[in-house]
Amino acid sequence: MDLTTLPDWIASTLLLGLRIGPVIALAPPFTLVRMPLLFRVLLGLGLSAGLLGAAPQAILPHPSLARLIPAAGCELAFGLMFVLALQILFGALYTAGRTIDMQAGLGLALLIDPTTRAQTPLVGMLFAYAAGAVFFALDGHLALLRLIGASLDLVPLGQWALPTSLARLGLFMGTIFSMALGFGGLVIAALFLADLCIALMARTVPQMNVLIFGFQVKTILLLATLPFLFGVGGALLIRLVTATLEAIPALL
Repeated sequence: MDLTTLPDWIASTLLLGLRIGPVIALAPPFTLVRMPLLFRVLLGLGLSAGLLGAAPQAILPHPSLARLIPAAGCELAFGLMFVLALQILFGALYTAGRTIDMQAGLGLALLIDPTTRAQTPLVGMLFAYAAGAVFFALDGHLALLRLIGASLDLVPLGQWALPTSLARLGLFMGTIFSMALGFGGLVIAALFLADLCIALMARTVPQMNVLIFGFQVKTILLLATLPFLFGVGGALLIRLVTATLEAIPALL
């Protein structure tokens, strides 16, 4: 590399780091793994340097400070679009898990995520870690990196603009949430049938303590159906991850 182009390369690396950094720092499943902040920053800069080494044509020639400031804002917003797609995927799974928690009587059973220090639903956490395992097993992190590398040709550094229509985002959200609820549909349907049976018993045998009995029955039913759900619902979980990765270019 010529020393005269070194400042351009450094400025372009920092700009591309703003495109990659939010994905590593804010997007699941990367947030499900505990990593020091310094490591996340160095990883983002290292990936930026590697991508620019493979695509030297993306380096900004002679960027000025007046040009770098708005370009940094554009790159940060562009990186957040990748984060938004992954957050919708895992948010849908958390919602499906929270629905099951409420049905099973575990509405107050929240876990403390050791990575984010946030309260998460019990079953939703299981769904999120299962989706994270599927994501990395399918090389989703490599596919995401390829998408970011390809975006350098479609959207040069500092030239991204907000999409004029949110129709694709709404369609993507509806599809992902429907598939996530379908993933947990087996347990939701089983708990719903249990609620119906317990309600009928409460009408026919009013002296029975239905609240305690129902909690025990639904807990046993939840423990019995969850392993079966992960066994038969793996294909749908794979489809959720692949649909998210395929939808990212359309959202940009």
